Amino acid sequence: MTGRVPNRGLEGLYRETGWTLSQFAQEVNRVSTEQGRPLKYRAQSAHQWLDGHLPRDEARPLVLEALARRLGRPVTRVEAGFPSTSSDGANDGCGMVEDLVTTGREDMDPSRRKVLAASLYAAALPVPVYANLVDRARGKATGRTTRIGGGEVATVRTMTERIADILDELGGGHARPMAAAFLVNTVGPYLRAQASEEVRKDLMSAVSDLVYLTGWMAMYERAHGLGQRYYLQALEFAAAGEDYVTYCRTLRGMALQAANLKHSNKALSLADAAAEAAPKVGPRLHAFLAGQQAHGAALVGDKRLAFTRLAETETALAKADGRRDAIGGYDQAAYLFHVSSVRYALGDVHGSIASMRESNRVRPPVEKQGRAHANGLLAQRQLEVGHLEASCGTWHTFLDDYESLSSSRADEHFGILRSSIRPYLANPQARQVHQRARQLAHQKAI
Repeated sequence: MTGRVPNRGLEGLYRETGWTLSQFAQEVNRVSTEQGRPLKYRAQSAHQWLDGHLPRDEARPLVLEALARRLGRPVTRVEAGFPSTSSDGANDGCGMVEDLVTTGREDMDPSRRKVLAASLYAAALPVPVYANLVDRARGKATGRTTRIGGGEVATVRTMTERIADILDELGGGHARPMAAAFLVNTVGPYLRAQASEEVRKDLMSAVSDLVYLTGWMAMYERAHGLGQRYYLQALEFAAAGEDYVTYCRTLRGMALQAANLKHSNKALSLADAAAEAAPKVGPRLHAFLAGQQAHGAALVGDKRLAFTRLAETETALAKADGRRDAIGGYDQAAYLFHVSSVRYALGDVHGSIASMRESNRVRPPVEKQGRAHANGLLAQRQLEVGHLEASCGTWHTFLDDYESLSSSRADEHFGILRSSIRPYLANPQARQVHQRARQLAHQKAI
């Protein structure tokens, strides 16, 4: 007799899922693979968990996330009968300023960055409601050591624009550590300082923009748990600054993240939430939100709605003036990228190729990271329809940008290039691009 007590909480959740033991284990494995830490649990493992054996510390969040996705709601450790760990509740009672500085400080630390990159994305997380976030933001304690004014707010906005420029030109691998350092070393003290109510609100709005951008970079670099964490913080600061625009942009970024992770229904619901939360907005932001709704609709197979949203996007963009925001801007290249994404999601690979080529044609030259991503997708789709030599030409264009980029997303495309071209080395063009990639791999020590 071991005296082990069955885990009734976990057993109740398991019964609610309707899974077999094998399915339970497989879903945990699926989440672990998504996080880049593939596990190989089997039915016997799931049976042991129900019998009272605790999963390893690093596996418990994966179990909770698998259950949450199946049940469509967050699942806590307490519900699942798991004990708390030393890190649970570490931030209880901390204000959003402390949360942000803690996240930024961890992101600055090279020894922590890999851990953060592997942190779990919560697919079942409910959409934070703007009004609730406003209530939470009121009355947050701040320090009283310094007084700030409009100049400090302008500094945050200027740095955000500069970081966005560096992102476009050199990639998130260079830009995000700069953003994290600025959040910790400059923004943190600003947020703790004295300020008039008007300056305080403007500062919160400016910070929300920077945190949104930092979350986007983390998402783009495939650090999805960290990206989601930044996004949630951006929502809080946007609410504190009464900044509906950044609140909606951030929800739209969360929709893109869900789409990238193939959570189709979540992608559509977040895109719709962003559009529904938007007040009366200008045509460019309207297009920015509607384009993501179109992609979400395509991911769930609603062709009619997807093309209705694309038409809405095109109409709104045609009404936009010539000014383009540095953060969260939307232009013809972005619209055509969405057209390509919609067509590909609906099975029209040839159409998606044509739209992506047109998107690249009108893309601003400075957007090196975005162009590399677009060309990586384009080359893969060209090969998918058997256009080997066209794919090789696109891969060469990708490598032109990739040589000077620091980007995890671009690294992913580079890996696909090398593996997908390898079976075609009898073709001279395939052999040439493969050789160039191999030489570049040695230079970058990939």
